Amino acid sequence: MLRHAIAPSRRFTKASHDVVRHARLTSDAKILLLAVQGLPDEQAAQPLSEHARKLGITGRAYQKSKELLVAHGYVHEWRDQGERGRWATEQMLSNVPLTPEEAAALRRGRVEGAPGVPEPTVGEPAGRVVGHQLPVDEEREKNCSRPPSEAAPGVDPEPDAGRSPEVAEGERVLLSLRHVRRELYLGVKEARGLAELAARWLLRGVTAGELRRVLTSELPGDGVRSAVGFLRFRLLHKMPPELPVAAFPQPATAPPPVPELMTCAAVGPDEEVHVFRPLADETECGPCRRRAAWEHWERRRVQVEAEPDPLPWRERFARLEVPDA
Repeated sequence: MLRHAIAPSRRFTKASHDVVRHARLTSDAKILLLAVQGLPDEQAAQPLSEHARKLGITGRAYQKSKELLVAHGYVHEWRDQGERGRWATEQMLSNVPLTPEEAAALRRGRVEGAPGVPEPTVGEPAGRVVGHQLPVDEEREKNCSRPPSEAAPGVDPEPDAGRSPEVAEGERVLLSLRHVRRELYLGVKEARGLAELAARWLLRGVTAGELRRVLTSELPGDGVRSAVGFLRFRLLHKMPPELPVAAFPQPATAPPPVPELMTCAAVGPDEEVHVFRPLADETECGPCRRRAAWEHWERRRVQVEAEPDPLPWRERFARLEVPDA
C-alpha cells in the first residue's frame, strides 16, 4: 500500500495511537473522542450528546459509542443534586483511560500536578501518574504503515512451538488487559512469565472472557503499583478449584444370550418345516400363533351367528309365567 501524508501545520488534533488503533472502540467512538478533544474550552462545555449530534452520530450509534468510551475509561459521569433539588449530570472526557478514582480525583482538583490545584505540592518532583502516560522514549515510535504487534520494539516474539494452547491463550489474555485497564499494562516477557498461571485457570474450566473480568475488576482504590505483582497475586490466590475427575464409565452389562433357533411346533405333517428364535418360552412362531388366533375367533364368530336371536322380553316373561301387574 502506498501512502502520501502531509503533516498539517494548523487546525489539527494530536491523537494517541492507543486511541486510533484501539481494537474495541468503534469508528464513531474514536471520531467523537478526537473531535471533542480538539475543541476549544468555550465550545467543549456542551453535553457529549450535543457534540455527537453535530457529527451526525445519533440514536443507537451514539449510545453504543458512549457505552464503549465509558467502559474503557475515556468518559466518566457524575449525577448530583443541586441546592434546589434538581439533578444535574456532569461529564468528563479524557484522551487517556482513567480509573473512576482518578477521574473523581481530577474532578476534585486534588491530583498532584493537575491544573487548577490551589496550593503547590510538597515534596520532591514526581512523574505524572494520571492516565499512566508512557515515558517519552516509549512514545517516540517509528511511524509505520501498520499497527505494531503486542511485542516490544526490537524484541522478536518467541514461537508457540512446545507451548500448550492454554498457555498461548493465557498470554493473549494477559496482553489484552492493557486495553481494559491501562494500569495493568504488561510487556511480552512479563505476560509470558505469568502465562503458565493463566493457563491453569483455563484448564479448570474458566473462559478467556471470565479470566479477563476477574483480573480487571475490583482493583485497589489507590491504584496498582506493580501490574506483574498484582496479577501474580490474584492469579494465585483466586484460582478456582480443579475440575472433579470424571468417574470411569462402568462397563456395560453383557447382553443376554441369544436364544437358539427352534422348530415351530405348529407345523403340520404336510407343511414345510421352519424355525424361529423364541423371545420367551413360546413353542410356536409368530405367524403361526397369529394364524391360530385368527382361526379361533373365526370359529367363535360362526358359532355366534348360528345361535338363534334372543326372545323379546314379553315372551321371556310368559315362559316364566310371571303374572301381569
